[in-house]
Amino acid sequence: MTSLDTKTTSIESAVVQSAERALDHIGRARAAIGAVIFGQDEVVEQALVTILAGGHGLLVGVPGLAKTKLVETLGRVLGLAEQRVQFTPDLLPADILGSEVLEEGADRSRSFRFIRGPIFTQLLMADEINRASPRTQSALLQAMQEHHVSVAGKRHDLPRPFHVLATQNPLEQEGTYPLPEAQLDRFLMQIDVHYPDRASERRVLLETTGETMAQASQALDAEELMATQRLVRRLPIGEKVVDAILDLVRAARPDEGDPEVASHVAWGPGPRAAQSLMLATRARALVTGRLAPSIDDVAKLAAPVLRHRMALNFAARREMTVSDVIQTLVTRIG
Repeated sequence: MTSLDTKTTSIESAVVQSAERALDHIGRARAAIGAVIFGQDEVVEQALVTILAGGHGLLVGVPGLAKTKLVETLGRVLGLAEQRVQFTPDLLPADILGSEVLEEGADRSRSFRFIRGPIFTQLLMADEINRASPRTQSALLQAMQEHHVSVAGKRHDLPRPFHVLATQNPLEQEGTYPLPEAQLDRFLMQIDVHYPDRASERRVLLETTGETMAQASQALDAEELMATQRLVRRLPIGEKVVDAILDLVRAARPDEGDPEVASHVAWGPGPRAAQSLMLATRARALVTGRLAPSIDDVAKLAAPVLRHRMALNFAARREMTVSDVIQTLVTRIG
């Protein structure tokens, strides 16, 4: 065996060991979350996929479905510093990003000092993000994309890793500011949170209304999480899976898409949607205990990755939903 072969074998062995550690960490994380969050297995899986893929998530659901509890639990289990901001119409960008204050020293000299806002954390919960003004939404979403903020002309880098899980209530539309399409595109996934089944809701009643409540245990820390995120980008992905992602995303566009679907679509997903779907399928493979994504991963993640990146025209809205269109496209990949 040549020295090159030896080196290649050593690298492959290191990757396998890293993958095995990651699978163990993820398994312990899912078990820890499952001890606190009941009946939301798909939501938990999609939230983990979002973070492992290095992205941000938009949680959409009616009040009382444990969205806040999920974010708090994820922060504890993943070993991340966590902050929560309740978005309101009077919230200003400085309330999130921070601001400079003028201080006077003992020698009566004056200087500005930057006081960091709650965005300087590793996991930020933006609660009811559509209640804040567009100006405040833009400040947050710019930081999500660029991983730094600029205040008074100075750049301040955000901690690593940095993730935002925002929540949105689909019922109360009065007094809200819907996120523009370009800003929705910054979220890797839209995670729809539904009511739990009867058995899960019964468990919620029994385990959350007693004298004591279960607490999630930490399964990994920030460094281990970032190592897993790097591993996600190194996982091999087959040509058939890549083609399925491209076929699905391109078919959802109004001009060049599937003829039976294109006439119903007002605007469709761009290249960032394909990038998000590629990363998400790799992350889901790890979350479900595998080291290579499959077309099944593409099918499972198509709706959460695409539904906030496309819209139907006025005529089509009377007969179908975006989810119906995505499901039609999913049945044609493979």
